[in-house]
Amino acid sequence: MADHWVENHKRDSWRKQAKASGYRARSAFKLKQIQQRWNVIREGDVVFDVGCHPGGWAQVAVEEAGETGFVLGVDLQACQPVEGATLIMGDITDSHIQSKLDELLDGRKLNSIISDISPHITGKWDVDQAVAMNLVSMVFDYSLPHLSDGGSFVTKLFQGVGVDELIKVVKPYFSVCKRFSPEASRNSSSEVYLVCKNFKSWKVKDTSVNDLWEEMMDSKLGGNELEQVDSTPSSFKVMRKK
Repeated sequence: MADHWVENHKRDSWRKQAKASGYRARSAFKLKQIQQRWNVIREGDVVFDVGCHPGGWAQVAVEEAGETGFVLGVDLQACQPVEGATLIMGDITDSHIQSKLDELLDGRKLNSIISDISPHITGKWDVDQAVAMNLVSMVFDYSLPHLSDGGSFVTKLFQGVGVDELIKVVKPYFSVCKRFSPEASRNSSSEVYLVCKNFKSWKVKDTSVNDLWEEMMDSKLGGNELEQVDSTPSSFKVMRKK
């Protein structure tokens, strides 16, 4: 009970601090702490905010990228405008939304991708975990071709099945690929952030991240293996019309 009270108190303190600082959500401090430790956004950067609702991360991104930077965000939920950022509503895995994002980028390469995206939680952990990992891998697939050499990628993960496999897939593409838990998110959840820095585009394979990850998962879980099944006698006959 005492530990539970401490965690609740911490969460409340971050909320109060966010409100006092003008941020829309306590999650803004997660990005600020990631930024303080890893410096994933620099002045003048083109930043892509995936899962931008309610706008806390976009606010921090605008602060860090400055007046010469460009912040583009997307989320399934409509987000109130953030001064200095361009935010649209839509599904990042939808080809029409991807085309719209391409238009807004107008040929600009991304310097930093920040993703706090999370699927709709059903309460069934196995299902939620699988959907979350699949979603993250698809974000990689859209974003990596737009990421400039030396760029960074930060994404939320939920610890569990598939995390190690995803890291194995993307680790060769970056000089740094580390898990990090900001103080603002240390609570009862299994949330952790994957911080990838110094992107090496020449290392990227033609096969998509999602495909490579799914292949690893199939191999791990035995999903691509067919079991040997003995035939069973049956009286069933196929009747053909004459």
